[in-house]
Amino acid sequence: MILTNYNPDVLSCIANLSNDEVFTPPHLANQMLDLLPKELWSNKNATFLDPVSKSGVFLREIAKRLMVGLETQIPDRQERINHIFKKQLFGIAITELTSLLSRRSVYCSKTANSVYSVCTNFETEQGNILYERLQHTWQNGKCTYCGASQEVYDREDALETYAYNFIHIDSIDKLFKKMKFDVVVGNPPYQLSDGGHGRSAKPLYHLFIQQAKKLNPRYLSMIIPDRWFAGGKGLDDFRSEMLNDTHFKKIVDYTSAADVFPGADVPGGICFFLWDSTYKGKTEIEIRNGAHIEKSERYLNEFNTFIRNSTAVDVIRKVNLKTKDFMNTQVSSRKPFGLATNARPKSKGDLRLKYYGGYGPYPKKEITTGVEYINKWKVVTSKTSYDHAGQPDKDGKRKVFSTLEILKPDEICTESYIITGSFNTESECLNLLSYLKTKFVRFLVSQLSFSQDITKDRFSFVPIQNFEESWNDEKLYNFYELSNNEIDFINSMIRPIE
Repeated sequence: MILTNYNPDVLSCIANLSNDEVFTPPHLANQMLDLLPKELWSNKNATFLDPVSKSGVFLREIAKRLMVGLETQIPDRQERINHIFKKQLFGIAITELTSLLSRRSVYCSKTANSVYSVCTNFETEQGNILYERLQHTWQNGKCTYCGASQEVYDREDALETYAYNFIHIDSIDKLFKKMKFDVVVGNPPYQLSDGGHGRSAKPLYHLFIQQAKKLNPRYLSMIIPDRWFAGGKGLDDFRSEMLNDTHFKKIVDYTSAADVFPGADVPGGICFFLWDSTYKGKTEIEIRNGAHIEKSERYLNEFNTFIRNSTAVDVIRKVNLKTKDFMNTQVSSRKPFGLATNARPKSKGDLRLKYYGGYGPYPKKEITTGVEYINKWKVVTSKTSYDHAGQPDKDGKRKVFSTLEILKPDEICTESYIITGSFNTESECLNLLSYLKTKFVRFLVSQLSFSQDITKDRFSFVPIQNFEESWNDEKLYNFYELSNNEIDFINSMIRPIE
């Protein structure tokens, strides 16, 4: 059969390209714009800024809405177009290429003042979608604005610097003179290489949110990765700032980024929000896990991290009522014995080293970190989660731990593993091992896991038990008085360990 009426939106196609600078599909942009009050679309004085314009999709979709909303106030179509594009819509592109793309999709011409532009009022080629090539400001090998590595991004003129205009200027007045924006909306770049080992990168998206708030808009809406919920390099202060900000009116969270960005790999999911400067109160939270949608309303700062599901909140509340001590206080930090992932056995040694791939001898005299663990029985888990990027499988379930093993006295491990507990007896280790295999424990760990890493902080909701006795799910559910609904919810989220 030949399809004769297929006319895909070019911005939908572009949105499927994989990049750290993820392009926004039109349907997602419209979901975000739907959160704004409808009266904005008939307000000819309302101003809109996309400070991270890539495809121009936000400005284009806003223009469509204003064209309808202002029709009675400005009946002449060309006059209405000129008013909207000249006085209401503003953008800052992230690169020279995206500036051309944005102008093409918004003005129908890569130069705003050409004869092909839909707006006839622009005097300059850039119009209201600006871009200026900037250089990073280096200090001690890092950019003082964004933290980019000088080694990676101190580039020749022919290469893109990724010194994003919006977060590399002290004042927006340098771009738009004395402008006051009612709405700031966009999808900022998520991360930038920091010059560390391998694919090490630092988050960037929080800088765009913080800069946007400095503009004092009435409304702010951005789409960002979920990693700020519980992790991310250098995001502790930002997470606290977000959780204690009562101006968040709504958060929409996709547990799998593939549901909105099919071509991009964004670990842990993505969310977008509506921040309203005049609102103060509880936040409406909408969790989308495939076809399943859960809605709740609560204050964000009940815990020092963001908990997605309201049922999970109820479980954690019950745990906290009966528990004061949690496993994050006993789990080791990374490199429990000071040995990197690539450390391997030596020809001779009085210890037995566990590494990714097997065991072998290692000299005790070379171990200076974690010596208190050497003579203990230990339970270790892989520092890498079983689940890809902290996301559920195709059935919506997670396993969480990829490896759970017992190390005997005089057995040590590389950085590939962390120690979850150490004891004088094997029986206590066996009881901790069975405890960690329960759905109850793995469910609590999963509430803080938005990346592939398993760290001690992931155990902050897991209560310490008396490990002189054994534990299973039924015993734990009874002890914490979980309801049938809460038990069913845990079972729906966590796979059994055979």
